[in-house]
Amino acid sequence: MVLEICVADFNKIEGDWIQQIRYSVFSQEQKIDAAIDLDGQDSGAIHVLAKVDQGFAGTGRMLGDGHIGRLAVLKSVRGKGVGKKLMQTLVEIARERGMERVFLGAQEHAVGFYDKLGFIEYGSPHVEAGILHVNMEKMIYP
Repeated sequence: MVLEICVADFNKIEGDWIQQIRYSVFSQEQKIDAAIDLDGQDSGAIHVLAKVDQGFAGTGRMLGDGHIGRLAVLKSVRGKGVGKKLMQTLVEIARERGMERVFLGAQEHAVGFYDKLGFIEYGSPHVEAGILHVNMEKMIYP
């Protein structure tokens, strides 16, 4: 398996791939209304795309305040390090931009994944799109 991560422009052709991956994971698998996923913040966000072999298979985004979200990896490549590499890339981008902290709302079933990447829980859990989420953050040191 060949895995490459690239920064993507949501406003160009890469945006179509990002939306297809997110639709597959969030709308089809998790039954989340696509209108909730498309929240109007994509144009100004930093997006990363994972290319596995010859096709795109994962994505994630980071807003200007360090909020990471919309991490989605196609079922066919889960467990192969794609999500980890996407997250490491987003954290590195935040570090390069001088951010001191990144944060996210982790779906409850994914807390262990983010914990292994150095994120810690804070605050109270909340429900978003009908799914329990746990607030998590990671401090970034130069």
